[in-house]
Amino acid sequence: MLETRQTPAEILKKIRELEIKTRGLVETALAGDYHSVFKGRGMNFDEVREYQPGDEIRAIDWNVTARLGTAFVKKFTEERELTVLLIVDVSASGNFGSVSQSKRELAAEVASLLAFSAIRNNDKVGLLLFTDRVELFVPPKKGRSHTLRIVREILFFEPIGRGTDPALALDYLNKVITRRAVVFFISDFQTGDFSRELSVSGRRHDFIALHIQDEREKVLPNIGIITLEDAETGEQIEINTADRGTRERFAALAETQRHELNRTLRRNNIDTVSLRTGEDYVPALRSFFKLRERRLAIR
Repeated sequence: MLETRQTPAEILKKIRELEIKTRGLVETALAGDYHSVFKGRGMNFDEVREYQPGDEIRAIDWNVTARLGTAFVKKFTEERELTVLLIVDVSASGNFGSVSQSKRELAAEVASLLAFSAIRNNDKVGLLLFTDRVELFVPPKKGRSHTLRIVREILFFEPIGRGTDPALALDYLNKVITRRAVVFFISDFQTGDFSRELSVSGRRHDFIALHIQDEREKVLPNIGIITLEDAETGEQIEINTADRGTRERFAALAETQRHELNRTLRRNNIDTVSLRTGEDYVPALRSFFKLRERRLAIR
């Protein structure tokens, strides 16, 4: 939950501001990147035309050729429409932010940008919000009003759960989305092992993980004795950040967790984009799109 007890006018204002900002990015910084990277599921029949030298023999429509007495070939167009699903972690740890932006605010903005990119490409967009349970599922549809509803839910939905269980979200995904989809999984991944469920989803879908991070979750400042609280469990611990060994152990633990997550994602061939609160996320997204476009070009 980003803000509480807001009036309908305040909610609409926030949604409109985010729409204007992300639409501007779609039209400028990311124009064409999304469209060129995510391909449709196949080819649709368009029409038949007379055979021309150089046409594939396999494309000949033998029924039309026999009926008209001259060779005709089938013409196909690429099926561009995709189903895009945004899976967003709305657990309590997302409310943390050591700068002016929380992890959930960053997740909401990036998800909104992807939603508007998909709609601009005439794709269907759906939403799945999760904590330690599936909180909300919005089936994929097209249209601006549908996209604005998705943005509203990401920004203002008040979850029941506080923990994080990606495995439940992935199990749900595998049951309700039966056709191949482009899945953007947006989370801080502060969770246990979910590799079994990820392996299934990674094979079925075009799966991209967006890892939302905050610098203070990796490095402790030297500010003396502080009390840390786990946002999801409420557990508290008092530590002395002035102790160099404490800071080093904290950083080492954070690095180990990051390494384990990256290993799990690589093992399942999952593309990953790392994003950090307080930083411009557009360069990271553009780099991802360009890298994927080059990779597709050499296949």
